Amino acid sequence: MNFIFIPFIVLGLVVLISSFFIVKQQTAAIIERFGKFQSIRHSGLQLKIPIVDRIAGRLSLKIQQLDVIIETKTLDDVFVRLKVSVQYKVIRDKVYEAFYKLDYPHDQITSYVFDVVRAEVPKMKLDDVFVKKDDIALAVKAELNDAMMEYGYDIIKTLVTDIDPDAQVKEAMNRINAADREKTAAQFEGDAQRILIVEKAKAEAESKRLQGQGIADQRREIARGLEESVEVLNRVGINSQEASALIVVTQHYDTLQSLGEETNSNLILLPNAPQAGSNMLNDMVASFAASNQIGEAMKNAKKNPPKEK
Repeated sequence: MNFIFIPFIVLGLVVLISSFFIVKQQTAAIIERFGKFQSIRHSGLQLKIPIVDRIAGRLSLKIQQLDVIIETKTLDDVFVRLKVSVQYKVIRDKVYEAFYKLDYPHDQITSYVFDVVRAEVPKMKLDDVFVKKDDIALAVKAELNDAMMEYGYDIIKTLVTDIDPDAQVKEAMNRINAADREKTAAQFEGDAQRILIVEKAKAEAESKRLQGQGIADQRREIARGLEESVEVLNRVGINSQEASALIVVTQHYDTLQSLGEETNSNLILLPNAPQAGSNMLNDMVASFAASNQIGEAMKNAKKNPPKEK
């Protein structure tokens, strides 16, 4: 007799257990009674009437992401693929609308993304698409917010995460970029060469100036030394012409002595005969005497000009 009640006991336990269910955190459960919406249950241990009530579905309240790939054409007739990431979530107070008004929310969101991107990108050139990708994302978010708010979905953020032109277009862009960088590098190198030439010219000019100044100082000291030497010789009865000739001959022999001290020197001083010194002295004395006579004649000619007849 006791065995007759066992199936009823088991059935009662099954019914009792099925009356309880658990809803996870950040999840909403939709309860229907005989096919009609009854209530929305949130996280925790929940109770429903067995057989009468059933869980029609569960919706996550977490932020979700949908990646949409769109291929479209730019204003300069370049085909490009864009990846738009849409972050959205179900509004807690609009779980009913999110569950009953849309069967496939992903398809609905994808359609709006396609519509907005294919309306915005054809207005831009390829370079502008890269620069203004945030404007495209904002336009998509504004359109989706207006459309999906009615269905219980909140669009958190939209991002254009990838822009992929055709392979040939990317190769051409890389060549243009490389050529532009080479042009810039050539300009910098030209400027550097120009600066180097200018600075080198300035350095050479300064070197020549200093060298000239040094030569002038050297000649000035030589002249002062010669002047002192002539004065010394004048004191011992040697006139200026003979003193000058003697100094030149002395310098000639000093030069020969300097050449003789250099064993590896290939320089030959002409004339270098033994009588060269005396010949030079005689020639210089004669030239000085002749120049004095010419000078005196010119002075006399100026003092006594010829009379006109």
